[in-house]
Amino acid sequence: MNKLVSGLEGADARADVLLLDDDELVLHAVARVLVSKGYSVKKVRDGATAVREALSGRYDILLSDIHLPVLSGTEVLAALRSHECHIPVVLMTGAPSFQSARDAVEYGAVQYLTKPLEADALVRAVARAQRSRRASQRPACESVTDAAFARTLDTLWMAFQPIVSLAAGGAVAYEALVRSRDSRFASPPQLLAYAAQAGRTQEIGRAIRQRCATAVADLPRGSSLFVNLDAADLMDEDLFSATASLTAHAERVVLEVTERGGLEEIRDIADRMRALRALGFRVAVDDLGAGYAGLSSVAVLEPDYVKLDMSLTRDLAASQVRSRLVASMIDACRDMDMLLIAEGVETEVELRALRNLGCDLVQGYHFARPSPHFAQIAA
Repeated sequence: MNKLVSGLEGADARADVLLLDDDELVLHAVARVLVSKGYSVKKVRDGATAVREALSGRYDILLSDIHLPVLSGTEVLAALRSHECHIPVVLMTGAPSFQSARDAVEYGAVQYLTKPLEADALVRAVARAQRSRRASQRPACESVTDAAFARTLDTLWMAFQPIVSLAAGGAVAYEALVRSRDSRFASPPQLLAYAAQAGRTQEIGRAIRQRCATAVADLPRGSSLFVNLDAADLMDEDLFSATASLTAHAERVVLEVTERGGLEEIRDIADRMRALRALGFRVAVDDLGAGYAGLSSVAVLEPDYVKLDMSLTRDLAASQVRSRLVASMIDACRDMDMLLIAEGVETEVELRALRNLGCDLVQGYHFARPSPHFAQIAA
């Protein structure tokens, strides 16, 4: 790592970098280089911590070693992408291989570096990742005319990821995830961030619900469709209309509240939830175990389903504390007649650990990625 102390001029400034490596010497050397160029660096030594930190939204770039115990760098990258987190990622490895390079490309890593690291290559890679970050955020800061935004809404389409029942041996539901063919909104977070900033969340929500209503015709018999809602959607009277397109399929639809930040501002939230249930909808909340917001939303919404935060799924078999937490959440949901869904299941090891704890409903890349079609899955 002595090559990291020279050749550092000309780097772009400056971002918050999350640095993942299990080697303390590498962590220190890489951090020293980046700090000397004006970057802020948070050092972590395991993949599960890196996933939790990256999902917090506090970092601009993730710089990760590939070969790590328990959860590899490419598995960290895959976990973030499965959670629709598109933070730019630079991967490093001292043992390059075709498989790891292919995985890096498949999951959208910005760059693949080999060790020992050259300082100028390191700084160029981080600068490139920062430019990628800036480019992805640009539309949220630019004005989009009403006509242009209407055209963007026309490009929206839905991808579907199966929710699998281990007891039933296959998919029993599908989560609908929005996608756009508009190049200005290359990722769903980009689109949703712009909508929130521009006060157009309800427009996006209506477009999503319309497309989901159309998709129900092809939904496999006996399956349910999970449709994501922002808290702002709960203030849209169209959602509660008996003549709305999605209401006609309410018995097959689970409304999943994905952003709980505004729930405390809805004073009649209990009445609104009762109105949705009266129409035939069921309700889900996500990120159980992610903190107070997740727990408080369960108390407020009294959902039919709760989704286990993926940070608890990661490294489950290797952590006795995490296993006990998940087991207690499964028991608590069972006592309250709520169904728990474990998100972010990526490996057979994670699946086996969840099965042993009595978790029946699971979702993640281990079964299928989001697809325009309703994939038939055997557990």
